[in-house]
Amino acid sequence: MEKSADMEQILMKAETLIEALPYIREFNNKKVVVKYGGSAMIDKQLEESVIKDVALLKLVGMKPIIVHGGGKEISKWLNVVGKETKFIEGLRVTDAETMEIAEMVLNKVNKGLVQRIEKLGVKAVGISGKDGATLKVDKKLANGEDIGYVGDVKSVNSELIDSLLENDFIPVIAPIGLGDDYESYNINADDAACAVAKAIEAEKLAFLTDVDGVCKDPSDKSTLISVLTLAHADEMIESGEISGGMLPKIRNCIDAVNNGVNRVHILDGRKEHCLLLEFFTQKGIGTAIIDDERKLYKHEIQY
Repeated sequence: MEKSADMEQILMKAETLIEALPYIREFNNKKVVVKYGGSAMIDKQLEESVIKDVALLKLVGMKPIIVHGGGKEISKWLNVVGKETKFIEGLRVTDAETMEIAEMVLNKVNKGLVQRIEKLGVKAVGISGKDGATLKVDKKLANGEDIGYVGDVKSVNSELIDSLLENDFIPVIAPIGLGDDYESYNINADDAACAVAKAIEAEKLAFLTDVDGVCKDPSDKSTLISVLTLAHADEMIESGEISGGMLPKIRNCIDAVNNGVNRVHILDGRKEHCLLLEFFTQKGIGTAIIDDERKLYKHEIQY
């Protein structure tokens, strides 16, 4: 008997759920850090997609934590008040006035994300790295130059994050740290996410970016590398295949894997439901960085 188009579609959905099953079982009760930023934060439809993905991760038994950025929104508001934005070595020069605006903007973004998660019937709490002294920082220099209230994470106190997870909340963390002088410091969101993931020994750390992942040839998306081992990543850095803006991100990934995070993902946050497609399908849609091939999950044969 010939299957109808509708039945074919239903069977495809069933196959997708079956493919996801071993991953759902593998990740049950595991901690997952999602670094959320880039273009996915600007497009409302994409933002909705990311929030739904994170809510679903929670509902199927995982323990997600969001660490978000907000650089473009900060730049927008600095422009509104007529404040010039200056970067050195990719870091925003942050005087006291800029820090005040950055903190206001990041807190606004933070509570907006909490609101969207709660709307889906999932509990969330927004904090910054200042709360509970979660993120303690040293002043960060750019090429030896003082650039103001920019922080380099020196320690993570995960007590508050652990308490929220134990009480069934999704922690949503703004990348603002506390210095030894008890002043607020802006932190690069990638660095903050990496520090949190290491501290809580996350199963996964996912960077939502504006690129597909790591490609052998950055100009050719068909050369996307689905699984990248640390050894291969080091070779690509040495050869110059990984350079520019991708270089600090890959170094963060390597650092995270070397410090207890089982797998780090780089994926394009501009693709709807990128987290679900990456976490719950065998091929995935981005790049997963692991220690070596032996770290493939037991139900994975090859990518």
